[in-house]
Amino acid sequence: MKNLLRLASLCVCLALTVTVAGSALAKQTEAKSKVAITPDVVYGHKEGMALFYDVFKPAKANGSAVLFMVSGGWFSRWQAPESRVEAFQGLLDGGITVIAVHHGSAPRFKVPEAVADVRRAVRHVRLNAKTYGVNPDRMGVWGGSAGGHLSLMLGLASDAGDPNATDPVERVSDAVKSVVAYYPPVDLRQMVGPSERFPALDFDAKLAGDISPILFVDAKDPPTFIIHGDADTLVPIASGQSIHDALKAASVETQMLVIQGGDHGFRNPEHRARANAAMVEWFAKHL
Repeated sequence: MKNLLRLASLCVCLALTVTVAGSALAKQTEAKSKVAITPDVVYGHKEGMALFYDVFKPAKANGSAVLFMVSGGWFSRWQAPESRVEAFQGLLDGGITVIAVHHGSAPRFKVPEAVADVRRAVRHVRLNAKTYGVNPDRMGVWGGSAGGHLSLMLGLASDAGDPNATDPVERVSDAVKSVVAYYPPVDLRQMVGPSERFPALDFDAKLAGDISPILFVDAKDPPTFIIHGDADTLVPIASGQSIHDALKAASVETQMLVIQGGDHGFRNPEHRARANAAMVEWFAKHL
């Protein structure tokens, strides 16, 4: 009899566990189902290959958008768009459309080419903004590490486009309204050269100044938020601090969040959650 009671109790516990797990999975599925994903939008071609971005539009989109720079070490790795929804959930819940931008990746392509690619991506999104339900004047950009560098280049060194270009995409501005950069390298003059770990840095040193955000700070720059960990050994916090200080000196609206004990990549989930929550709040305010 006791054995039967134990068995009955075990069955109830298992049933509750399955119900809870099933409920959690249902909620995740429901959240993803509310997001309309348009994958593999081609925004350009080079060397016979397509450049693309993925569009994530929430059910209650408010017209603003954040372009996320898919870049780490200037590698732009592909992954199934559905698997990115969780990382973007805070923005999506706030009605912000997210556009995940892939650039020509290392080792074949170098940093200057990645900068040119993401510039074109912004122009392409702006040209097609109506298709995505996006207001072209309410676009922000966000990324971490190399993605943070690219985000800063878009925010601080944008242009109005070339009115004489034969390509309609190139006639459009690549300006953005706000920037969030996690642990960004900001002065590539100190980094350029052969590198086994970061082959994208192996390019003509004469070009390094043209893609160093620290050299482009001026009073016309958009609101910019820097988030950096004080335990980052790959891109020391001095890098994020230097661009923050330069922006303040130029009277640009800026803020810096220092994650105590935060390493490069915010591998601690609590650090990542804090950074992401601050990022979402920033864009909610500035877009």
